[in-house]
Amino acid sequence: MHTSGNISSTSIHVKEWDTSGIYLFELFNANGMSLTVCNYGAAVVSCTTPDRDGKYDDVVCGYDSQQQYMEDKFYMGTVVGRYANRIRDAKVTIAGNEFQLTATPRGFHHHGGGQGFNKKLFTPEIFESHNKRGVKLSYMSADGEEGFPGNLALTVWYTLDDDNGWSVDYEATTDRPTILNVTQHSYFNLGGHNSGPVEDQYVMIPADKYLVVDENAIPTGEIKDVAGNAFDLRKSVRLGERIGAAEFSGGGGYDNSWVLETVSGDQLKHAAEAIDKVSGRVLNVYTTEPSVHFYTGNFIVEGTQGKKGAIYGRRSGFCLETQHFPDSPHHPAFPSTVLLPGRKFASQTIFRFSILTGRL
Repeated sequence: MHTSGNISSTSIHVKEWDTSGIYLFELFNANGMSLTVCNYGAAVVSCTTPDRDGKYDDVVCGYDSQQQYMEDKFYMGTVVGRYANRIRDAKVTIAGNEFQLTATPRGFHHHGGGQGFNKKLFTPEIFESHNKRGVKLSYMSADGEEGFPGNLALTVWYTLDDDNGWSVDYEATTDRPTILNVTQHSYFNLGGHNSGPVEDQYVMIPADKYLVVDENAIPTGEIKDVAGNAFDLRKSVRLGERIGAAEFSGGGGYDNSWVLETVSGDQLKHAAEAIDKVSGRVLNVYTTEPSVHFYTGNFIVEGTQGKKGAIYGRRSGFCLETQHFPDSPHHPAFPSTVLLPGRKFASQTIFRFSILTGRL
């Protein structure tokens, strides 16, 4: 895997959040940008970046206490797995064997089950390697956890560079054939986490195709061209102009996956760009994953108590979840999510911040 940018100047402060082994790790770069992560759920708790006037704001939604993360139902800032997104009927066949996964009341598997990675305590470690310095978080997912086969060893690395980008890298191995699809579920609000709904922010996704889904947001297997519909985000679009489109009647906003360009090996590709014209903040996302799932916080409950006195609700933030395709085990034409013994899963996503200059 590779990470662009110079991160050798990153400093890290560690704070014990409580007495149960939960810690906060604050990463700072040479510019004053910071990223705070927690080993519970491998969550991003805060990310402070400057606006066009040099004022720093926290641009991810989150909570003040570990108890709120334990009770959270929105995957706030966490790593999601073993299988992010949905699996039809909560059943998979792997190497000829069928496995029953934890199901939602609506009968499908969602975001790793009732106690997925977002509810697990990771073992933390500060690491330094070559020009990298960051936080390493490890978790052993036992055979049968949430119905998945195999003892799965997962490692998550968070790093922050001096080009105002933070990276999340994943590696995983298994001792039995299994499936794996992990993602980072931060809710971004480029105006600041407590600045209200994101309808006036802009998003661009450079993808020609998207996945068609049914009433449960599960892919049907059809991959459709974005041209001529609300899924065409190839040019930057104000979210409020599209978010009420008829295509989104189920969730009242974006909750869909786009097919990213195919590149060789572990090369990074551009997944998305988000812009807030008021603050001037720009977020660009790069990934080795084959798709990005764009979610506009449609199901955040109004009145949710956030950090620093913030009150969150519907569309308080948006997620750019880089991942494999939802429900891929049931669609042979989709990129495979099978992980075999002796093989290593590896993935990288970079969230890079900058300031708007001369556009829009």
